[in-house]
Amino acid sequence: MARRESAFDKISPDMTPMIDVVFQLLTFFMLTLKSVVPEGDFDIRMPLGAAAAAAPDDQLVPPIRVKMTAAADGRLAGMTMNGSPVRDFVDLRNKVVSIVGTDTGPNSLAENTEVELDCDYGLSYENVVQAITAVSGMVRDGQIVELIKKIKFTPVKSGK
Repeated sequence: MARRESAFDKISPDMTPMIDVVFQLLTFFMLTLKSVVPEGDFDIRMPLGAAAAAAPDDQLVPPIRVKMTAAADGRLAGMTMNGSPVRDFVDLRNKVVSIVGTDTGPNSLAENTEVELDCDYGLSYENVVQAITAVSGMVRDGQIVELIKKIKFTPVKSGK
């Protein structure tokens, strides 16, 4: 009779190795995941602090200088590109396209052009992001057309 009772005993498998394998697979996929996000992928050179004499670059086109002034509340009060007034960010994009075109490649004007953003200290961050978006690319027919990749900021002026 002892044998019959043991045949009906509940067999419980050890779940520890299975849980270990699940965590190892989860860790593997987390570490090997490569997400491609074209938005926010900017080649931006931030200023080092004090304005230093920069080494001359071999550029085909002189840098495009975009000056953005802020109102007292942080809104965009005005914008100029190389000294000429710009109405809005769409106008800024159109002016950049008129200078560099939409051709892509290693020898294109867009590849060899640099944009220097001169933003007032009190300017709200949203305006800076919109300016970067306007000069760095656009969407045409569902495809991203890259414009200028080299974007830098002017150093903060002393006394602010």
